[in-house]
Amino acid sequence: MRNFMKKTSLIFVGMVAGIMVSLNFSAIADKQIRDELHTLPIEELRAFSQVFGRIKSDYVEPVEDKKLITEAINGMLVGLDPHSAFLDTEEYKELQIGTQGEFGGLGIQVTMEDGLVKVISPIEDTPAFRAGIKTGDLIIKIDNTAVKGMTLSDAIKRMRGKPDTSIELTIVREGETDPLMFELVRAIIKIESVKSKLVEPGYGYVRITQFQERTGENLAEAITKLYQESEIPMKGLVLDLRSDPGGLLNSAVAVSAAFLPSDALVVYTEGRTSDAKMQLRASPEYYLRSSGRDFLANLPADIKTIPMITLVDGGSASASEIVAGALQDHKRSVVMGAQTFGKGSVQTILPLGNNTAIKLTTARYYTPNGQSIQAKGITPDILDEETSSNSRLLREADLSRHLSNGKEDEKTATKKADKPSASKSPKKKHDKKKEGPMEFGSSDDHLLVRAIDHLKSLIQQPEIQTSKAQG
Repeated sequence: MRNFMKKTSLIFVGMVAGIMVSLNFSAIADKQIRDELHTLPIEELRAFSQVFGRIKSDYVEPVEDKKLITEAINGMLVGLDPHSAFLDTEEYKELQIGTQGEFGGLGIQVTMEDGLVKVISPIEDTPAFRAGIKTGDLIIKIDNTAVKGMTLSDAIKRMRGKPDTSIELTIVREGETDPLMFELVRAIIKIESVKSKLVEPGYGYVRITQFQERTGENLAEAITKLYQESEIPMKGLVLDLRSDPGGLLNSAVAVSAAFLPSDALVVYTEGRTSDAKMQLRASPEYYLRSSGRDFLANLPADIKTIPMITLVDGGSASASEIVAGALQDHKRSVVMGAQTFGKGSVQTILPLGNNTAIKLTTARYYTPNGQSIQAKGITPDILDEETSSNSRLLREADLSRHLSNGKEDEKTATKKADKPSASKSPKKKHDKKKEGPMEFGSSDDHLLVRAIDHLKSLIQQPEIQTSKAQG
């Protein structure tokens, strides 16, 4: 046994060293980071190899080396923050498909917390959204299988499946004494990135549900259509980013560039390596993915100057916060609604070969005025009490192992509400009629009504547009 453990230890340490060389991190890291990588923590690796050896020799049933190594990589990344992860072949492929706006499943974004699956956000116009699943819900069972003990990857795979097949989720929700049971039907999730309409002549409404590959182009088409449809010159625009979980960085830059002066700073990033330090500006080189035509070039000239309101809530995250922060800092738009989610970290996809990759947090986002978005979010110019009270209770700062703000000391952690017991019974069916999701942009959308009223006041008093709004 001792010889076996010794051999295993030597093999494992050698294998780790080989992996570090093959990843070639030194090619992108600064000298200090290269020096750190060249100093392997031998004592910790020896302990790791001993665990590896014990599992191989003593575990109740045989375990393949590949599974152990894969799970070790998973654990290494999951232990960093809620957004770093190992992507196997299937997950890597689905990530690429998802940015194009079509994928299979329920339409729900989740994370893992305390061994349970926690809902970050249901995606608009999907089975999960229509069923009434909410941010902060804890999924304790998928069909008849308990989630406790699953990895996040396993749980996601169980929730995905062929379209038109049924699935049952058992959920614990704050404020409910008993678990709720949701019966959903899987579907091909086709996300319409940009929606638009004329609220009334001269007043346009544009909603971005997610930042995808063609969001910038779709936005340009929507703006052009609004101008064509309006019987009078456009007077004001509402940009709705509520419950938009984010997406592609270049698309966030494109959306910002549609409304900002040419070459205005949209966002900058700070990280440990030179590649993680970027300044992204309102110029085609920062938002075009190829050398194609600039889809923003022919927009109406006054789209850069007409009064504008940007709507946000607790579900506005990542790319949404970048856009809201850029428009706010440049005093281009009044931001209205509730404090945003606070997801201000950069995840870089690093391919590893064999169609796998790691999603690694490499930097933090900062608004043009130098405010870190991470674990704080964007504070609206006009806080809306109803939006705030109904807004999402879960934010980045509530997630386990969340990255700190970077510039501001987090002296007091966000106090989490006590979770309801996951063992309560019996279950009760969720009554969809009692809690239907409000449709953004509808006649019942009080925040949109308030935004249009405020736009009209801006037109009457244009100097308000360039100052910090109060209310």
